[in-house]
Amino acid sequence: MIINNIVFSPTGGTGKIAGVLCESLSDGGEIRTIDLSDPFVNESDLVLDPAGLSVISMPCFGGRVPALALERLQKIDPQGSKSIVVIAYGNRAYDDALLELKDSAEKMGFDVIAAISAITEHSIMHQYATGMPDLPEVDALKKFAEEIKEKMQAGANEPFEVPGNTPYKKAGSVPLVPKVTGNCVSCGECARACPAAAINSEDYAANKALCISCMRCIQVCPKNARSINKMMVSVAAKAIKKACMEKKDPELFL
Repeated sequence: MIINNIVFSPTGGTGKIAGVLCESLSDGGEIRTIDLSDPFVNESDLVLDPAGLSVISMPCFGGRVPALALERLQKIDPQGSKSIVVIAYGNRAYDDALLELKDSAEKMGFDVIAAISAITEHSIMHQYATGMPDLPEVDALKKFAEEIKEKMQAGANEPFEVPGNTPYKKAGSVPLVPKVTGNCVSCGECARACPAAAINSEDYAANKALCISCMRCIQVCPKNARSINKMMVSVAAKAIKKACMEKKDPELFL
């Protein structure tokens, strides 16, 4: 069985979780990756084999699925294939994101058979969930994969619910837009890597209307020439500190 690894992972954390699940589900078989964080993804690759299993993995931004990620997901023709939806979050909460992703996938025509929430290092405030996913979480994800395979082998397809509310919580604004510093050597790596194509190739400034604050440009810059407002990050970190201090566990919904 082909495993379709459909992932939006600007800084790699969601991708790590998706990778563990796909490897565990594939039993050494073929894994086909569709990187929705690539603004130049080939649309000819977006028609799925109905006999395959899709693992749809996305990060949680402020309790919601990034709108850009859902927009790209909706270009895929699922052909009624079975799927697992996965939300990765930085140990605060995933709020309505898992429900939103499940709802979106089902409306598209995916047959959603399981849902997973998992913890990854916070992409902005790295002091939260540092180093996640760790070995215990990886082991939990592998166990989840085995439970999902058992459900598929049994032919079970009962409806299930996930946490969240409708209408979904209001998506927040994006105040943390990375800026160019004096270390920039105009290599253009940030502009090429930006999932939202928000960085121009002249002065490498980010378009505030397009930037989704995913922090990929900061991660890929070879000269550490992009930064965000440290005072705003400090204020945001204090606001979520209490919610982030208690280590969360990954969850499986079948």
